[in-house]
Amino acid sequence: MAQAAQKITLSSSRDIPFDKLVLSQSNVRRIKAGVSVEELAEDIARRGLLQGLSVRPLLSADGVETGKFEIPAGGRRFQALSLLVKQRRLAKTAPVPCVLRDVTSDILAEDDSLAENMQRVALHPLDQFRAFVALREKGQGEEAIAAAFFVTPQIVKQRLKLASVAPALLDVYAEDGMTLEQLMAFTVNPDHVRQVQVWEAVKNSWNKEPYSIRRMLTETSVRASDRRAVFVGVDVYEAAGGVILRDLFQGDEGGWLEDPALLDRLVADKLQAEAQAIANEGWKWIEVSTDLPYGYSHGLRRLIGDPSPLSADEIAEHAKLLTEYRALEEEYSGQDEYTEEIDTRLGELETAMEAFEQRPLIFDAAEIGRAGVFVTLDRDGGLAVYRGYVRPEDEPREETVANFGDELGAEGQGADADVSAHQLSAGPSAATVITSGGQPFSAGLPDDEDDGALKPLPERLVMELTAHRTLALREAIGRSPDVALTLLLMKLVNDTFRSSGASGSCLEASVRPVYMSAQAPDLKDSPVAKAVDDRHAAWEADLPLGDDAVLWDYLSALDQASRLALLAHCISFGINALHEKVNPYGAGISASGLTRRMAQSEIVAEAVDLDMVAAGWEPTADNFLNRVPKARILEAVREAKGEGTAQLLDHLKKGEMATEAERLLKGSGWLPEVLRRSDLAALDGDAAAEGQGALSEEVLGAAGIVEETDLPAFLMADLPVESTAMMAAE
Repeated sequence: MAQAAQKITLSSSRDIPFDKLVLSQSNVRRIKAGVSVEELAEDIARRGLLQGLSVRPLLSADGVETGKFEIPAGGRRFQALSLLVKQRRLAKTAPVPCVLRDVTSDILAEDDSLAENMQRVALHPLDQFRAFVALREKGQGEEAIAAAFFVTPQIVKQRLKLASVAPALLDVYAEDGMTLEQLMAFTVNPDHVRQVQVWEAVKNSWNKEPYSIRRMLTETSVRASDRRAVFVGVDVYEAAGGVILRDLFQGDEGGWLEDPALLDRLVADKLQAEAQAIANEGWKWIEVSTDLPYGYSHGLRRLIGDPSPLSADEIAEHAKLLTEYRALEEEYSGQDEYTEEIDTRLGELETAMEAFEQRPLIFDAAEIGRAGVFVTLDRDGGLAVYRGYVRPEDEPREETVANFGDELGAEGQGADADVSAHQLSAGPSAATVITSGGQPFSAGLPDDEDDGALKPLPERLVMELTAHRTLALREAIGRSPDVALTLLLMKLVNDTFRSSGASGSCLEASVRPVYMSAQAPDLKDSPVAKAVDDRHAAWEADLPLGDDAVLWDYLSALDQASRLALLAHCISFGINALHEKVNPYGAGISASGLTRRMAQSEIVAEAVDLDMVAAGWEPTADNFLNRVPKARILEAVREAKGEGTAQLLDHLKKGEMATEAERLLKGSGWLPEVLRRSDLAALDGDAAAEGQGALSEEVLGAAGIVEETDLPAFLMADLPVESTAMMAAE
């Protein structure tokens, strides 16, 4: 027989006047925790009582109901109501919602009190964060939310920030897959994609501490305490559109600047402005650098300047400071340590006296005209200016001979023999040359700006192009034993018979393979790269490289042609026709050494009949055209196809111009000047003239005078018919 389900009887509820309620001694809560009674009273006054009190009839000693009711569960709410009554904001007889437990119930009062407090589940933090977001979306501001829940606006901002983390990470947190501290760390960067990337990287790692997460999220940013940011000013950076990442949960030293490129541009602009102001002093050159390398002044003569004279008032002030300083030192000399007040005062006096000692230096006007200045940042982000350095080439000839001997004077005979004594003693320069890293200093226009002028090729591009040329020379030398032998002999003769001035050779005859640090992505897949690799693999397969004695016997047995071929191959790996950045401070290659290297590589290129077109290089949007200004693109098309074709491209945007120029230049044999051989310059001019003839047919075709053209229709879209007909007629 099925057992009947037991019926559940809920306790009745009723409103009981406040003055009929008393606090029960059976309430298990004895220790204050959570929201204070005062805050709870304010919350009840604002929104009313959300949960009724649990009460029982209060019995007399003989078990008779007294008409009052005790409260075993809800004591804090009762205390809050009592406070409101005391403040006369609630009437003593105001009805209070209560759940009334029957006097005959078997459930103890302590049982009710314990159950109400223990079976209550605390709100998950994420639910609280999202609730704050919902309140804000419904029109409540951060201040209003903070006031309603008795927290500070900063806490509201923090919880709103936590709710703005990537939804995928909030789901992980909801399932206890990460800690609250880890979730806090993700708020430092608002980029949801980056947040998820970092979590994927660390979730299975042993190192997923909050500080590691913060570091990964800010690794491409610059701290606001960085000396560059201090120099420019965070407010200037923000005014220029820069974004700052902030951490609301711990000290972030002002945050992180998210746009380092913008910061560097602002630093360059400010340094240039400072350098321009210093240029008014008449210096010959100014070198600007955010970071001056160690030994930046090596080999330079430092001018000895005289401190600017003090005025009578300044002398008196300095004497007064010195007197006070010595008096304090003497007064407290017997004590183990100074008091904080005296120590502070001594520091102020030292700073004031140092200002007098570090006053500007006065230099001879003639010396200023031949000397220069270094402008940089100090370690704290302040401007540092080092004046009065003379380069050896700027020294007066008499001083140069006296300091460096007769060799330089002898080398100066000939072309310099007619230079007057007045010219030899360097005087003030007409205009100060401001440079950065040895190059003319400019804050620079954005890459996409083009004023139409034909500017020099970007240095990085020149380095990549000369890497192509170096590899092509390496391949050509490897199959030219006679040239390789001559080149080796020249290098050895220079090393043997010229004790100085031999640096900058295009052959490193150790042989030490030359690494091409700047190279285009397509270099490794070029035809010459494959040829060099194939030849190297063939020799490597034949050479017994494990034992020197066996290798000696193998080389000795080779016929002369094979020995020369192997010699050429080995020497080819020492070919260095690379353009490099000139280091004005002595390390690396000098300007004269680079000039000599490139001139010597030109001799070798002629000897091996180097042809970069035959070597497989041709201009594309990726390797050249998209990386130079529009003026350079038009100049290339003009040289290869003629003026008319160049004019047809003039109205295009740069991306379209580069794509169309790549099509027009394909198969034309055009090369940038870096890749051309000087001995073929005349032939290049003839080729350009032939290209002009080819252009005439294209222009005529565009005008409808011939039947076919290789120019697409969109090139003509913005040109009136009359203009195309006129060009055709011309």
